[in-house]
Amino acid sequence: MLNKIRYLLRPAIFVCTALFLSACNQPVENAVRFGLASMPSNLDPLYATDAASSRIGRLLFQKLVDFDDSKMPVPGISNWEKISETHYRFRLNENVKNFHNGDVLSSADVKATYEFVLDKNNASPHGAALNMIELIETPDASSIDFFLSRADPLFPAYLVIGIVPKKLIQQKHAFGKQPVGSGEFKFVNRSEEGKINLLRLRDNLKLQFIHVPKPTVRVLKLMRGEIDIIQNDLLPELITYLNDNDEVEIHQIKGSNFKYIGFNMEDPVLKHIEVRQAIAYGINRQEIIQYVYGDTAREATALLPPDHWAGNPALKSYAHDPEKAKSLLKKLGYGPSNPLPLTYKTSSDPFGLRLATIYQNQLAQVGIEMDIRSYDWGTFYGDIKQGRFQLYSLAWIGIKTPDIFRYTSHSDAIPPKGANRGRYIDKEADNLIEKAESYADLNQQANYYRQLQAHLLEQLPYVPLWYEDQVVIIRNNVKQYSISADGNYDGLKTVKLAGSI
Repeated sequence: MLNKIRYLLRPAIFVCTALFLSACNQPVENAVRFGLASMPSNLDPLYATDAASSRIGRLLFQKLVDFDDSKMPVPGISNWEKISETHYRFRLNENVKNFHNGDVLSSADVKATYEFVLDKNNASPHGAALNMIELIETPDASSIDFFLSRADPLFPAYLVIGIVPKKLIQQKHAFGKQPVGSGEFKFVNRSEEGKINLLRLRDNLKLQFIHVPKPTVRVLKLMRGEIDIIQNDLLPELITYLNDNDEVEIHQIKGSNFKYIGFNMEDPVLKHIEVRQAIAYGINRQEIIQYVYGDTAREATALLPPDHWAGNPALKSYAHDPEKAKSLLKKLGYGPSNPLPLTYKTSSDPFGLRLATIYQNQLAQVGIEMDIRSYDWGTFYGDIKQGRFQLYSLAWIGIKTPDIFRYTSHSDAIPPKGANRGRYIDKEADNLIEKAESYADLNQQANYYRQLQAHLLEQLPYVPLWYEDQVVIIRNNVKQYSISADGNYDGLKTVKLAGSI
């Protein structure tokens, strides 16, 4: 059945080629053009939560702290020392760059950035993860003291918000449309044609992010030379198709981005654990990974991969078991002859719609009638943050530290305070998160986080699906672009055009 669905949904590449290539744009001189499936919703790092916003923000803004390959914190634009268990001093490095408007980046800007996030009146979604900060002081222009309410050995790892100029920080919505950062790229403008233009300051290389929502069209534009790089959000058959194209290179690595199906835990139907379990048993992950992803994903049991230092490799996934799913639904009076109606929201992304159709088909076989409703990205994402859904699917990207669980699963993290979008309220989960945070020893923290992940898998506020591989396709005129497991765009910092090497 899945092969049949796959065939029916296969993009008509060759039928559409002539139509799309006839409307090509003139290339921009000395520019790298990057095709995006969805545009960033907010380039203000104080509010950015979606993947595109976070990835582009890394190019525009400097941060106090970054991460190494083992997902442990390393200096960004600052070094730090631990004065006491609850007192950290950060010192800005000599290589800190000025803001793009010419202002000097100082400790006052760092203080203003983090105090803004911590102020509940500003409703920053990042505030909940930093609630241990009690006081911020600036002894001099390059030093910042953070005083904490409790000890946390991972505290430096939380200071990853892009630094915003103090004098512009109150502009809120206006700043997101015309951000002023201090990173290697400067924001130029955002056009009505769905393009974001940046400039790499060290060599004036132009960078264009171009919104091309349909994957088939992105591939066609890549073939024609209208865009130079596409990353992820591609149908497997498109990747296979490009394998034989001499004008592009394909790079792929194992990824850590976590795909899941989320539930509204306040919904009168989905509050029943039997319904959530039936959905978990009704979806055939292995079949989807094999036939839809072309084995470019690996099954997940928790938000953190099992090889993460706080991951739980002992967890076992919900195996595909249609009979078990039917049995659970039968307890509530549902079945194939009396299906349970549920509504699933998704964006208009074609690959997301394909997956939704497969979920719909698989769940129909166990007695769930899933109504698919697709929207443009802004509307869809807004509905999810507001809790206007029964089921939805998204992915968590770039997860480095286990504090993500407070952000996604604690009772105090209901939007806009955090990203507990499913309105999951559970005393045991809160207790495990708080216990993990109370220990200074990382091994003890990891133990409680492993218990938490086991508890979440049992309670199912969301169904873990898989970790998606990172796939990048690049035209031959673009060199020295590297990819990472979390799918960031940092490779654009080193990328070069063939004629400029």
